[in-house]
Amino acid sequence: MPAVARLLGLLLAFFGAAYCLPIVCSLVMGDGLSHYFLIGAVVSTGAGLLIVGITRGQRRELKPRDGFLLVTLGWIVTSALATIPLLLALPDLSFTRAFFETMSGLTSTGSTVLSGLDHLPPSLNLWRHSLQWIGGLGIVVMALAVLPLLGVGGMQLYKGEAPGPVKDDRLAPRIAETARAIWLVYALLTVSGILALRLCGMSWFDAICHAFSAVGLGGFSTHDASIGYFNSISIEMVLIVLMLFASLNFARHVVALRRLSLETYKRDPECRAIFAVLGVSIVGIAMLLTWHHTYGTFGTSLRHAAFNVVSMATTSGLMTQNVATWPVFAPFWMLFLSCIICSTGSAGGGIKMFRALLLARQAGHELKLLVHPSAVVPVRVGGRPIPDRVASAVLGFIFLYFITAALLTFALLLTGLDFPSCVTVILSAINNTAHGLPDMGPVNNYHALTATQTWICTAAMLLGRLEIFSVIVLFTPAFWRR
Repeated sequence: MPAVARLLGLLLAFFGAAYCLPIVCSLVMGDGLSHYFLIGAVVSTGAGLLIVGITRGQRRELKPRDGFLLVTLGWIVTSALATIPLLLALPDLSFTRAFFETMSGLTSTGSTVLSGLDHLPPSLNLWRHSLQWIGGLGIVVMALAVLPLLGVGGMQLYKGEAPGPVKDDRLAPRIAETARAIWLVYALLTVSGILALRLCGMSWFDAICHAFSAVGLGGFSTHDASIGYFNSISIEMVLIVLMLFASLNFARHVVALRRLSLETYKRDPECRAIFAVLGVSIVGIAMLLTWHHTYGTFGTSLRHAAFNVVSMATTSGLMTQNVATWPVFAPFWMLFLSCIICSTGSAGGGIKMFRALLLARQAGHELKLLVHPSAVVPVRVGGRPIPDRVASAVLGFIFLYFITAALLTFALLLTGLDFPSCVTVILSAINNTAHGLPDMGPVNNYHALTATQTWICTAAMLLGRLEIFSVIVLFTPAFWRR
């Protein structure tokens, strides 16, 4: 597909510009790695321009089918090229682990195979966080501009939610128009986060890295102890706000900014459900921690519950505490929340709250029909009737989500990993959150995994980020027929 190859080439050429930030950081901080990033930039830009040159004259409007191939290849190829500075600067790092690290960044998962982050060269740390920030932006654009037109998992319902008009079935105009609006909101949120974290006592370097991580809903940190390194309530509060904003539909942010009104959030059923579930979960876990005397006071329990529940539920993964010491209900509940809390059109992963609400409404609808078989009662979410086609697409997505998670879990079991670790590691990977449970497998990093286990987790991150359908459809014979 020459037209897809041409756009992929343009993507790689533009991706080369992403190396500018770590190059500047390396020169300013004097860590001596600037030439490694320059090599990465030259390779990425050169490969992209070469592809564009070869496919010159192959311009045509992209159709929805092309979108599946483009988004999948885009994430895989950029992740592969992003390994170049890591491989050059860390010669003991294998390509398998480097690819895991960059895929984790670009899918905003936040799992890491690296340790000793406090002593990692600053430019490498910034590169990791930049990947999360770039990946988070790409995820939001994909969710609001591409997936609705592709009809993935019921996302066609959101054709009218993204900024700008829908351009029939052509992808390119929609992506460009939506990306501009999202970019502004995403940039404003990031800059606000950097300034707020700096005012709370972080260095400029840490403020930039952690704002990138929080807005992209990734779990990378510049310290092995993550946010617990700072032990600051004000920093935790700023990051909670950033993570909550990033977990909501960015189309809502665009509308709210244009109208200078919060009314759009009040009308959003996803937003209301997210805050309700998070509020109950935070208070409930704080009470559980107090009851088990994990911390001295309810206030301390509430502080740690608020940050870690929000972080885990929004699929960020920044942590302040070792939740292995918490009552077992708490970390399992937080892992469950990571499946459903994030909104459609956000930087988060998991099933998404819209699909969870739709399934709940569908279940209630079936119960009504059992009592009144002849009743004609449409399924509604937020007062909006849901077409049967969307409901069936969501049901198909949920089925495929759990089947994929189960198959990947069995694949890990074949490698000899114990069952609890397999389940939690796969759920965290497919939900694009950073951690499995601490006492059941790798926690702060995944360096304990074998090469085979690492590739399985890498596949889980990609499948979860691209909504599963976008990848699996490429393996169907019908996709390749003209």
